[in-house]
Amino acid sequence: MIQQYSRLTALLERADWLLPTLARVVFAGVLLFYFWVSAMTKFGDGIGGLIWLSDTAYVQIFPKAVEALDYDASQLGVGHKLIAVMGTWAEFLLPLLITLGLLTRLSALGMIGFVLIQSFVDITGHVVGAKTTGMWFDHISDAAIVDQRALWLLLLMILVVKGAGPVSADAALLSLRRSKM
Repeated sequence: MIQQYSRLTALLERADWLLPTLARVVFAGVLLFYFWVSAMTKFGDGIGGLIWLSDTAYVQIFPKAVEALDYDASQLGVGHKLIAVMGTWAEFLLPLLITLGLLTRLSALGMIGFVLIQSFVDITGHVVGAKTTGMWFDHISDAAIVDQRALWLLLLMILVVKGAGPVSADAALLSLRRSKM
């Protein structure tokens, strides 16, 4: 029985493709559309809306600043607007790149930063309650920020450390590059 267990664990240790591939599949299944739907609420109308965001974007990203301006986002400075546009595009493009397995390590690292900033804004800007924020090492495992986002970050860290895996654009580009050498 110990030999069978040892063979199985040795087989799993050699399965370098498994963890990054599953991490990307789980990311796509759980978070891709979560982030895309969120990004879509921020884009404005028409083609110009890709840069001229909706007021909803600024309320979501800078809740206290917009509230202080009586919800007139047009009074925000260029810095606020640049951060909002870059953040919205990151929320749309980084999940796509991760799902495709293109620039995966860099994209996952960017998503880690995004999730940390998102969590900070939710806690300090939107002032979510203790139940939503949650706490580690309690008996409740469904808090939206501390519990769920810790799992998101773990998933993303797998991709930072392991890369995209063999079924990815990164692997295809590496293979193409090696064949030309």
